[in-house]
Amino acid sequence: MPVFELDRNENYFPPAYLADSSGLLAIGGDLSPERLLTAYEMGIFPWFNPNEPILWWSPNPRFVLFPENVKVSKSMRQILRSGKFKVTFDQNFLGVIKGCQEMYRPGQKGTWISQEIINSYYELHKIGFIHSVEVWLDEELVGGLYGGCFGKCFFGESMFAKVSNTSKIGFILLAKNLEAHGFEFIDCQVYTRHLESLGANMIPRLDFLKSVETNSRLPLYKGNWNDIFKVDFEF
Repeated sequence: MPVFELDRNENYFPPAYLADSSGLLAIGGDLSPERLLTAYEMGIFPWFNPNEPILWWSPNPRFVLFPENVKVSKSMRQILRSGKFKVTFDQNFLGVIKGCQEMYRPGQKGTWISQEIINSYYELHKIGFIHSVEVWLDEELVGGLYGGCFGKCFFGESMFAKVSNTSKIGFILLAKNLEAHGFEFIDCQVYTRHLESLGANMIPRLDFLKSVETNSRLPLYKGNWNDIFKVDFEF
C-alpha cells in the first residue's frame, strides 16, 4: 500500500484500512485539534520521533484492553489497598502530559510530545475530549496517563511513572471506572509488555474500526471525570 501525503490545509485522512503492513497510513498534515479529532474518529493516531515528519498510524492488529479484563496482581492489590497513593482525574492535565514528555523510554529517540502537541491536546482537554489520570504521593505528582474519549471508547496516549507502579495504579483505576460506566475498550495502540501484563491483547483492525465507527456516533463523555469517577474499589 502507498503511504499518503497529507495537505496541511485540508483536514482529511484516507481510510485507515489502507495503512501499509507496518501500520503506517499517512505522512504530513498538522497537529491541530481539529485534525486530531478527525484522526481519532477514524481510528488513526500520530506517532513520530523528533525531527521526523508527522506520521499517522492504524496498525493491524490493534492492541486494546477490555476494561472488564484488567489484571490486578496480588502485589498491586496490596499497593492499592495501602492508601499510600492518591488518584484523581482531570485535575492536572498539563502536569501529566509534561510528565509523559520527560519520561525516558528505551529505544526511542527522544520524545514525540512537542510543545505543539501539548498545546493541541490541552485545547481538546478544555472541551472535554482529552482526560487525564493523576497519581500523587503526598502533594507530588508521581505518575499518570492521558487519552481521548469517543463515545464509550477510551484512546490511551501516554503514561509516566516517577515512582514504581504508579502508572499501573492510574491505569487500573481508570479501567475500573470505565468498566463501571460501560466503556467498550481502552485503545493501547501498539504492543507493550507493560500493558500486556495488565490484560491488553490484540484484536483485528477491522473489528477495532467497526467499534470506533459505532462509538463515533455517540455523545462525548464530557465533563470533569473527577466528579463522576471514584477510587474506592474493592481490591
